[in-house]
Amino acid sequence: MSKNKINRVALVVLDSVGIGYADDADEYGDLGANTLGHIGDAVGLNLPNMARLGLGNLAPIGGVPRNLNPEGAFGIAKEVSKGKDTTTGHWEIAGEILEEAFPTYLDGFPEEIINEFSKRTGRGVIGNKVASGTAIIDELGDEHVATGNLIVYTSADSVFQIAAHEEIVPLDELYRYCEIAREMLQVGRVIARPFIGADGAYSRTANRHDYALEPGDNMLSRLKAAGQDVCAVGKISDIFAGKGITQSIRTKNNMEGVDATLKFLGEGNKGLIFTNLVDFDMHFGHRRDVWGYKRCLEEFDVRLPEILDALRDDDLLIITADHGNDPIFKGTDHTREHIPILLAGKHVDPVRIGFRQSFKDIADTIEELLMGVESEGSFAKTAIR
Repeated sequence: MSKNKINRVALVVLDSVGIGYADDADEYGDLGANTLGHIGDAVGLNLPNMARLGLGNLAPIGGVPRNLNPEGAFGIAKEVSKGKDTTTGHWEIAGEILEEAFPTYLDGFPEEIINEFSKRTGRGVIGNKVASGTAIIDELGDEHVATGNLIVYTSADSVFQIAAHEEIVPLDELYRYCEIAREMLQVGRVIARPFIGADGAYSRTANRHDYALEPGDNMLSRLKAAGQDVCAVGKISDIFAGKGITQSIRTKNNMEGVDATLKFLGEGNKGLIFTNLVDFDMHFGHRRDVWGYKRCLEEFDVRLPEILDALRDDDLLIITADHGNDPIFKGTDHTREHIPILLAGKHVDPVRIGFRQSFKDIADTIEELLMGVESEGSFAKTAIR
């Protein structure tokens, strides 16, 4: 394989679009979860463009038929890292496997942590429990507006989330509080969750900001060190604490994420364009909105041809996910699932790349194609002609 066949990879993560429960799902209480399968069974999915690439060949998905002549390569990957959150999934995609899960706080954060956080911010804290982000601002929004106390909550994931009204706590101030929490805690992410509204009618804004732990050496840092461009779209820069990123565009929704990806594809960069499309997870998975999730998937599929048409001859497109969030399943948390992998581009051989033993195989493949670093996990020789 000529190492110059592929000079740029667009890696698009459909946040939470899992394709069936993992082998160890029982350890996470997720036995039976299947994000794509259950949505297809419940309401049907019209995804002709992802079907062209072979999505329907991976598993039974209602409305997504098998394709006897797929235009892309396709496969499924399992997660090795401990955990089922966004940070863990993305880090493994980038080549870093976590041997220990980030800490979680299913009974709320210990009193000493809350007291220290309150002391450092100068504000009281309310909530401090596992909760849905929309439900807790409905429950505690009025009290927050009246007192200025910060709404702190968590989930089954390793997160410390701070919700505050933008007119009560200005964004810069909220972000500073998140930086304080980031210094204090070893959770996977600290997340700013600003909202607006009045008199019990509150809604979250698009000014969310994530503060992740800094990852170790990974695909992004190695590509940057080798002189490659690493262009981040959406919350990718947040997930990796900016490490290894050369350019970044923040987005407020999936369609802005597609627009930003197209912008980078239209420029003369080389290396990696790394995109996260978060609406599937944030707006529909956690809220168990199966119809909204369906529409969100179909909206992306409608725009997929724009991405395909924007690819240069030396580009590779990889579409994947980071975990599941089955809107039919119990609870409101992520689900431990396998992820789909779809590949497209001029040099892609339309083959099955099989069942990959780690999300890390994606990083191994990208590093082989862009830097000539071969590894056993790479599927470059299988999928690229």
